[in-house]
This record gives sequence, C-alpha cells and structure tokens, in this order.
Amino acid sequence: MGERVARVDERDEILTVVSRDDAIRRGWLHRVATVVCHDTAGRTLVHRRPRDVSRFPGQYNWMLGGAVEAGESYEEAAARELTEELGVRCRPRFVLKFRCAGAISPYWLGLHETVVTGPVDPDPREIDWYDWLPRAELAELVRHEAFVPDAREAFERYLALADGR
Repeated sequence: MGERVARVDERDEILTVVSRDDAIRRGWLHRVATVVCHDTAGRTLVHRRPRDVSRFPGQYNWMLGGAVEAGESYEEAAARELTEELGVRCRPRFVLKFRCAGAISPYWLGLHETVVTGPVDPDPREIDWYDWLPRAELAELVRHEAFVPDAREAFERYLALADGR
C-alpha cells in the first residue's frame, strides 16, 4: 500500500488511513510536516532537490519535510524528516499550519523551525545542493521559477507571521 497517511477533512480532523499515492491521485486532504532550518547567524538553509526525484525535480526549497505518517503528529513527523533528510536530531518548534492547495494535490501543511548548531549530513536522495542564505537572498530566490510553488505560499505566510510578532 506504500506510505500510509491520514486522510483529513477541511478542519484537519482524521477521516481514515489511506496510501499517500491515493491521497495525491484522488486529491484528498492529508498532512505534510515541514521544517525551516536557521543557523546561529540567522541564515536559512535552502536546498535543491535532485533531478531524478518524482516530486519537484531540480527545484529549490527552503523547507525540509514530507508526509505525516498515520499515527504521527506534525511535530513527530517534522523531527523525523529533519533527521532523515539532513541528519539533524532535534525537536523543531511549531510555527503555523494552513491548508495548502498544493501544486500536486491539496494538504494541510504544518511548518516548524529550528536552529541548527552543528554539522549537517544531507541525504543525496533528497538534497542535491544546499547553502545558508540571509533573508534578502532567500526572498529573491523564492520568486524564481525553479522554486517549489507550495514553498512560496509558506514563505509569504511565515514572513507575515514573523513581521507581525
């Protein structure tokens, strides 16, 4: 059945468990957890996805993450994805959640953040290239056509929240 996720409703309440492929193919809402990584200088990690992956090949993103597995919380999924993709173990802090229309299918996106103080060990199956960018450079890159479309909306919401604090 592949990766199992919770199919959720418009209020992000669980309806049933389905395969992630079915959720995407049928346009069912499910959950995705992401993490924004900052370094101690306040820069944000930006990465490029490998060209041979099925979702957003060769595109840039400022978030790491993936599907929240059935039975997992957003926070647990964010920590797991951070370890799997970047080799960093920590408990990211929840920032915001919103319903994302999605370039591939709709989903609820839980965005978290963390400060990375040590070395990173990116998984080459997930990250082809990375760098730490100051906010102004990141804001410029987000507008580039090679940036994951869903990540643009998350970036705008994140900035609005950060500017409102």
